[in-house]
Amino acid sequence: MAEKKNTAAEEAAKKALEAAQAKKAAGKVQHTYTQVGQQSASKEELLAVTRKNALPYRIAAIILWVLAICFEIFAILLFVHKIEFGFTVENPGWTISWIVCIVLDLVCVIIGSNLWKKSNHLDPASAKSPFRFWLHNNLGVVMAILAFVPFIIVVLTDKNSNKQSKTIAVIVAVVALLIGGLTSYDYNPISQEELLENADIDTVYWTASGTVFHAYDDCSHLSNTVELLTGTSASAIENGKTRLCKTCEARAMKEGGEAVSSGAEKAEEAVEDTLVENAAEAAAEDAAA
Repeated sequence: MAEKKNTAAEEAAKKALEAAQAKKAAGKVQHTYTQVGQQSASKEELLAVTRKNALPYRIAAIILWVLAICFEIFAILLFVHKIEFGFTVENPGWTISWIVCIVLDLVCVIIGSNLWKKSNHLDPASAKSPFRFWLHNNLGVVMAILAFVPFIIVVLTDKNSNKQSKTIAVIVAVVALLIGGLTSYDYNPISQEELLENADIDTVYWTASGTVFHAYDDCSHLSNTVELLTGTSASAIENGKTRLCKTCEARAMKEGGEAVSSGAEKAEEAVEDTLVENAAEAAAEDAAA
C-alpha cells in the first residue's frame, strides 16, 4: 500500500515538472534563423567592406561640420554688426539672430559628431598609435572647439560691444561648447585590432538593428527577438555589427575559465592516480623480492 502511494506521488511530481517545463517553453521566444554569408573574407576584404559602409556617414559628418563653421561665421558677423537684416544696432533682433546661429551651429556639431562616431564603429582606426587613435575617434570634440572658441575670442576682443552683450554671448557660447564637446566624445571606442579579433568567431547571431552581435542565441538581450540573423562574425561585421555583446563575452570567459579549471583538476587527479599506481607497483616488487 505504501509502495502504491509512493508511485502516485512520483507520478504527480512528474506531471507537475512536465507542466512547469511546458509553461517555461511556452513563455520562451522561438527564434527564426536567417543564414547570412558563411564564406570567410580575408582581413583586407573585410576592412574594404567596413570602409565602404562607413563612407556615407563620414561624408555627412564633414558636410555638417562645414555648415557649423558657416553658422559660427554668421554669428560673429552679426555680433560685430558687419551684416544687417533690417535691424538697427540697438534692436534686440541682433541678439536673437546670432543666438539662432549659435544654436544651429550646435545642432550641426552634435549630429555631425554622432555620424562620425557611427562611422568609426563601422570602420575603426588602429590603436597602435594612442594619440592618433584618440584624435580619430574624437574629431568631433576638435570640431566643437573650432565651432565655438573663435566666436568667444572675437566677443572678448570686440571693443564696440557693451559688457552685458559680451557676457551673454560668452555664456551662450561656452554652454554650447560644453554640450557639443560632451556629446561628441566617444566614451566607448572600438579599435581595428578588436574588430579583426572579433572576426575570428565561427558562428554568431544578430538582429536587423543595432551594431552588436552575439556568441549565444539564448543571450538575455535576445529574449524578445523573434528573427535572428546568423553567420560568421566576419559576415556580421560586413553587415554593420562591429562589437561582440559584453554579456556574451563575459559568459564565454566564464565558461572558458571553468573549462580550464576542470581540465587542471583532471590533470591533477591523473598525476595522483599515476603516483598511486607507481607506489603500488613498487610495493608489489618489494614484496616479491
